[in-house]
Amino acid sequence: MKKWIWLMLLVLMAVAVVGSRGSTFFEQRPSPAIVERTPVETSQPQPELQEVDNTLQVSADKLLNHIQKLNFQRYTTQERSLTRTYITTELTKLGWKPKLEKFSDGVNIFAERPGTNKAAKAILVGAHYDTVASSPGADDNASGIAVLLEVARLLGSRPTPRTLQLAFFDQEEIGLLGSQAFVSKTARLQNLGGAIVMDMVGYACYTPGCQKYPAGLPVTPPSDKGDFLAVVGDTEHLPLLNAFQNSQNVPSIALNKEESNLPAVLTLPIPFKGLLTPDTLRSDHAPFWYQGVGAVLVTDTANLRTPHYHQPSDVPATIERSFFTGAAQIVVNATTALLEKTEVLETQPPN
Repeated sequence: MKKWIWLMLLVLMAVAVVGSRGSTFFEQRPSPAIVERTPVETSQPQPELQEVDNTLQVSADKLLNHIQKLNFQRYTTQERSLTRTYITTELTKLGWKPKLEKFSDGVNIFAERPGTNKAAKAILVGAHYDTVASSPGADDNASGIAVLLEVARLLGSRPTPRTLQLAFFDQEEIGLLGSQAFVSKTARLQNLGGAIVMDMVGYACYTPGCQKYPAGLPVTPPSDKGDFLAVVGDTEHLPLLNAFQNSQNVPSIALNKEESNLPAVLTLPIPFKGLLTPDTLRSDHAPFWYQGVGAVLVTDTANLRTPHYHQPSDVPATIERSFFTGAAQIVVNATTALLEKTEVLETQPPN
């Protein structure tokens, strides 16, 4: 009985943090007039300072610049084409060779940097680039695109045992179509050890009670504020989640050290591939789960926190600079740790 009690607690924790996505079908509407705004840093209490390796320090300016450049609705065919042009241009500048992978309803972008150990399985980092109609999607999901481009900048020329793969998924908002098309190529999954998928990583709120939770949660929430990063993973691949649990403890080895604000991380192991918690399946990590590939979703909890979810108000000015930069650093730290190791990422039975 004790095992079932713990299982149900895990299920309830998953429901508490990862909110459900909106409707998967949207009526196409004319693009709204979106005014360029300069992101501002809020004067809210900041998380505890942590030191990170200066050689892998994310740039807040670069992150926010990407979001400014993508400050337009990315819903129509033409808008998504413009987005692909921006992404592929940035990747090419960084020395990558991006490939466009067409499927029936859209186009994914894929790039790869080989590792030094051919026997070590690859790590993929991904994010969707489309939006719903009438929203510029600064948080959903220009924030994920920006972090993915920072991963490309910082790790593109860094030798690691594992291969690093990047994927920018199309048409997530209408039913995870891009990621489903991506995993349908089963041959590419044979050497894929795990995937990190980002979907909304740029919004935080510091007013007590601003973070929503389902009623009747029998556990103590990590905070009464929306100031933590949630990482949702399948129980079959717990080493992926462990990389994020340890993401704030990366030793600083550079001569010139910088300090970075890193938010708290809440890791949520989900059993049975989310069958008991369908709300945890509404982003691009889910198709990987159903192909037997370990994957984690990194998120600010979407509509459980931000009032701008799928709204015209999801603009660069609503991104919380300190939280966003810290979330990006956590992703870079965890990705680096996974790339440096060659151990299997499947959950091992206890000794």
